[in-house]
Amino acid sequence: MIDIKFLRNNPDAVKENIKKKFQDEKLPLVDEVIGLDKRLRAAKGEGDELRAEGNAAAKEIGALMAKGEKEEAERKKAKVSNYKKRVAALEETERALEAEIRGIMLKIPQIIADDAPLGKDDSENVEVARYGDMKAPDFEIPYHVEIMERLNGIDVESARKTSGAGFYYLKGDVARLHSAIISYARDFMINKGFTYYIPPFMIRGDVVSGVMSFAEMENMMYKIEGEDLYLIGTSEHSMVGRFIGAVLNEEELPQTLTSYSPCFRKEVGAHGIEERGVYRIHQFEKQEMVVICAPEESAGWFVKMYGYTVEFFLSLNIPVRVLECCSGDLADLKVKSVDVEAFSPRRKDFFEVGSCSNLGDAQARRLGIRVRSAGGLKIVPHTLNNTVAAPPRMLIAFLENNLAADGSVGVPEPLRAYMGGKGKIC
Repeated sequence: MIDIKFLRNNPDAVKENIKKKFQDEKLPLVDEVIGLDKRLRAAKGEGDELRAEGNAAAKEIGALMAKGEKEEAERKKAKVSNYKKRVAALEETERALEAEIRGIMLKIPQIIADDAPLGKDDSENVEVARYGDMKAPDFEIPYHVEIMERLNGIDVESARKTSGAGFYYLKGDVARLHSAIISYARDFMINKGFTYYIPPFMIRGDVVSGVMSFAEMENMMYKIEGEDLYLIGTSEHSMVGRFIGAVLNEEELPQTLTSYSPCFRKEVGAHGIEERGVYRIHQFEKQEMVVICAPEESAGWFVKMYGYTVEFFLSLNIPVRVLECCSGDLADLKVKSVDVEAFSPRRKDFFEVGSCSNLGDAQARRLGIRVRSAGGLKIVPHTLNNTVAAPPRMLIAFLENNLAADGSVGVPEPLRAYMGGKGKIC
């Protein structure tokens, strides 16, 4: 959420940012906020004046009573009573205006980074770099579900009976491989100095509205019927929400956190749920990294964080590329974002396996997170998040890139300790 002071003083910059994101329908919101903000400040100003006058009149009443001027004292009392009634009405007006302003401000997109590429949608994202040997083998690589079935490691049909489309049973060595990847990702981040968490898998509505936009919430989140609780779509939601209303000390930054969770998503949109594969599904698991830092440090952390993901994938023989998201592909809370895509030797192309995002002060401002500086000032920190590994999508990349001609799957050295020492599964 943009600082109201910035919007008040730079309405043209906010409008230009909206245009860069190709959301011209939101342009009237800026002037609407400015009008409501003027009314709010006028109400607060009038309320402050009336409180001052009421306090002065209240002091005079005692003096008048002491002098025996009861009639004049009663007139002052009536005046004070009228002041209080008017102040109460103004406070009600202020609360209504503040709620209306906040509702609109939540719809206005965050100011994107100056160097974010301009473009309407993900087709205009910009490739930053490629890492690893992207060479397809000289044998045919089957569809990922076929690989899992040959390893006796998946049961989609039974899951369809119990839960519907978008679910699966993993079993045997494939299930173990899935868990091994998550465990390795956890330890990989711990070794980078991150603190490990297992967070709540359900969060309240005020946290949801603090960490994501309304459009994302509608397309992603499952609501618990009859409760003010939502199933998380990623552990970032719980981890950033953990600091709601907090005032941190400057020396507590940066907060470097890595968290495991199951993730639940509606996956509403153009892509839909796969009937056969496990690329786009309703339920998966993920190891995430989250950083809360000083504003001047967020750009550096952004590069460092997606670099960790690249390093992680390369350690498992999975080539990747990094794409920077263009302005039209950035969610409303994001300042800058990149997608990490794994190479698919089956398709001789890439597919997304994670994303790294710098959200600037958007989430912290929505959630009321502050940092007390050494000088006593309260600043709004920046928040960042990044996927370390999210099986089974990441599992697809692993199986394709570690598949041998005989149908077995090699287990790279970093994973063997989590697989009982196995060097391959077959």
